[in-house]
Amino acid sequence: MSFQPPRKVILIPEQLAHFQQSKTHQEIIAFIEELNERVVGVKLTDECAQSSGVKAILDILDKVEQTAKEIPPVDNKASRFGNPAFRTFYDKVSELSPQLHSTLPSLPLDAVPEISAYFCESWGNRTRIDYGSGMELNFLCWILCLERLGVVTKEDYVALVVRVFWRYIQVMRVLQSTYWLEPAGSHGVWGLDDYHFLPFLWGSAQLRGHKHLRPKSIHDNEILDEFSKDYMYFACIQFINSVKTASLRWHSPMLDDISAVRTWDKVNSGMLKMYRAEVLGKLPVIQHFLFGSLLSWDGPLLSVPIDVDDACGHGHAHSDRGAAGQREVGWGDCCGIPVPSAFGAAQAEISGPRLMGSNIRPVPFD
Repeated sequence: MSFQPPRKVILIPEQLAHFQQSKTHQEIIAFIEELNERVVGVKLTDECAQSSGVKAILDILDKVEQTAKEIPPVDNKASRFGNPAFRTFYDKVSELSPQLHSTLPSLPLDAVPEISAYFCESWGNRTRIDYGSGMELNFLCWILCLERLGVVTKEDYVALVVRVFWRYIQVMRVLQSTYWLEPAGSHGVWGLDDYHFLPFLWGSAQLRGHKHLRPKSIHDNEILDEFSKDYMYFACIQFINSVKTASLRWHSPMLDDISAVRTWDKVNSGMLKMYRAEVLGKLPVIQHFLFGSLLSWDGPLLSVPIDVDDACGHGHAHSDRGAAGQREVGWGDCCGIPVPSAFGAAQAEISGPRLMGSNIRPVPFD
């Protein structure tokens, strides 16, 4: 097989429409849905088989987290936005990527440049110092590519969700709280979470058919305390509550609305539909999608180049950055007003040590 460095292709709605009917789109959806079905009724604390490929991936995630711990944030007290030290972290992970990939069993060496692109973009955007569902999608694509290349197999699907993906979420929480990664785009597209979508999708699958726990259980702190170790959905709600002190109705209205749904089956099916529409169906997200030989593009190409790192997908580039690369909040931004990191907002309101890892202070919205 001939591998090639992946590139961004989608710039206009017509290309997005082609993507939604493409083989690559179908393969991504099929992968998400099959992983979804494999974890129905499975707890994070359940025993599951871990192949050599899964163990190697977990070792890589450990090394990424260790890299972040070795690169502390710079003194940036004047800003509640992303910390510039993230770029140092990003560059270091990019530098380490070939070495990290060399530890994966059965991986062809000539595939490393292609899949490294998905891997590196999984941690956030270097230019904007932000993170969102598009970066989470890159991690999913990295895992999908590894399956295509035989590093993991269908027998690993349970472990890919409850071990690998959940470990990735834990690493991302460290990065988000260490470097104050901004939400990619204005928060409120779904009202779910500043950063993640898939933990709610697969987390609701874990809870399908549960005899006692219901969607409304997210409002019971005792249930969250008891079951957050077992279920991604509850763990994510508990994390949001640890950062933001106002009710879900205020800062995550979609989650609050979903809690009124009667069954987890309906929540889960709704999450799948929403992922199709709000992640894979949105130009501001998919304009950053990378196409190579493993996840290919067979649609029309445009001859007019656009720098999509600073583009909104509406045919123009943004120039809303200060000298240090920090966002300047402006009301004229057609793609939404930039939102500061929740961790940065907390630090601005509460005196104390820099927020890192478990030392997260709530954001005083109320």
